[in-house]
Amino acid sequence: MRLLGWLRVHLFSTWYNTLLTLGLVGGLALVVPPLWHWIFAVAHWQAVTVNLRLFLIGLYPSDQVWRPGVLLILLAWLWGGSTACHQGMIRTVSAPLFTGLVLLTCLLTGPARSIVGGAALALLVGYGLRWRWPHARRLWHIGWLLSFPVILIVLGGMEGTGLSPVATTQWGGLMLTLLLAAVGIVASFPLGLVLALGRQSALPVIRWCAIAYIELVRGVPLVSVLMMFALLLPLFLPASWGRPNTLIRLLLGMTLFTAAYIAENVRGGLQAIPRGQYEAATALGLTWVQTMRYIILPQALRAVIPALVGQCISLFKDTSLATIVGALELLGIAKTVIEQAQWKSITGGVVFEVFSFTAVMYCIFTYSMSRLSQRLEHTLGVGTR
Repeated sequence: MRLLGWLRVHLFSTWYNTLLTLGLVGGLALVVPPLWHWIFAVAHWQAVTVNLRLFLIGLYPSDQVWRPGVLLILLAWLWGGSTACHQGMIRTVSAPLFTGLVLLTCLLTGPARSIVGGAALALLVGYGLRWRWPHARRLWHIGWLLSFPVILIVLGGMEGTGLSPVATTQWGGLMLTLLLAAVGIVASFPLGLVLALGRQSALPVIRWCAIAYIELVRGVPLVSVLMMFALLLPLFLPASWGRPNTLIRLLLGMTLFTAAYIAENVRGGLQAIPRGQYEAATALGLTWVQTMRYIILPQALRAVIPALVGQCISLFKDTSLATIVGALELLGIAKTVIEQAQWKSITGGVVFEVFSFTAVMYCIFTYSMSRLSQRLEHTLGVGTR
């Protein structure tokens, strides 16, 4: 009876809702059977399974695959510890993440199974350390801060570490996509915050410089910024500086581009704060820094969480533009797989199979970011108080 009541209220409440429901059911009946047949009987998923390592780490040397594996385990351990410290917000993503790692462990074989299984175990161990160090939130934050240089050293190698160097041109696949997105998001946020505060400054020089930067960057597409940093930047640098690494140029371009959009999002939050908040802080004798840190910015950032997360999701998807300048991230690897001779001989190729797999990978990460945003909004009471 409860099911019939739910169906009557949500799907058959009125005559036009009934027609709409029946139309959708009829449409699904026409689409699902051929789609099911294509997925399980026609599609050549071997193009994905054979090139799975290529999709994950690109052209990274096969004898050094353990290095990205160790980093995956390290990040899973840090995520587990962060889950213990921020249970309400991060647990929303952690449960499906652990489930996905366990499923991959069952599906994969060889060294990949050991690496993914180790990551799932590390996530549990990190979470379990909460009972050992219940007040170690700051230590986990320091761990995340130190993880970035560790990732670069382990992936690229460095003299004195005993690790053979691996050129960044061999980095690729999902590993490169996540690196570009993570660095772009983390590095662009403080810069965007400074630009937003600069645009609100009472000093004309600071205000106009911030306005000029924001409007200039927002007036051009990201692809032109990436092309400029990848191809033209070395021409404007002194010859003694050499030619900057392509990866560094891509990271710099994405960071500077995203910072302009984050600045406008933050400025919208600053303008939503009533003037009385500033006057109350002045009456209490707070300095400008104290006012911003304890009163204005917490309220402003809380109000623009959806816009900030939307910009992060946009940046994650825009990493696909890196393939234009020769960086084989996830979409670039997909195009490479499609052009392989063994798959081009198949009638129709494997375009749909490869791009379907790529789309699913993007959807998993963007949906996780969206769910994390919703959980954060719910925790902070955005739109309710």
